Amino acid sequence: MQTLVLVFLGGGAGSLCRYAISSWLTHIDGVMPWATLSANVAACLILGLLIRYNVDHTMQSSAWLLLATGFCGGFSTFSTFAGELVSYLQQGDMLLACGYLLTSVLMGIAAIFVGFWLSQYFF
Repeated sequence: MQTLVLVFLGGGAGSLCRYAISSWLTHIDGVMPWATLSANVAACLILGLLIRYNVDHTMQSSAWLLLATGFCGGFSTFSTFAGELVSYLQQGDMLLACGYLLTSVLMGIAAIFVGFWLSQYFF
């Protein structure tokens, strides 16, 4: 039961942060969905920090469930990313779809590595 509560609390906090980013970035015009991209990259950065911390210091499973599984899972939004990507494909905008896909994946992976690197200054 404690596991479910930790994931629930972390996921709720992550979802609220995701909503805040969407609210803050609604004024940015352009074809790229900046709110989704920003939330996903930020979640990857945080997850990179957590993974590296876990490797170096071994986090308690409750902290991992709250922060990595719950918070990062609620903060990132693969379903929105996939929906936006399909929308571009349905509109016939292959260039934007491919650009969004590559940008999201490459920036997400880069953010994990940046999180690894930054962790040496925090932990």
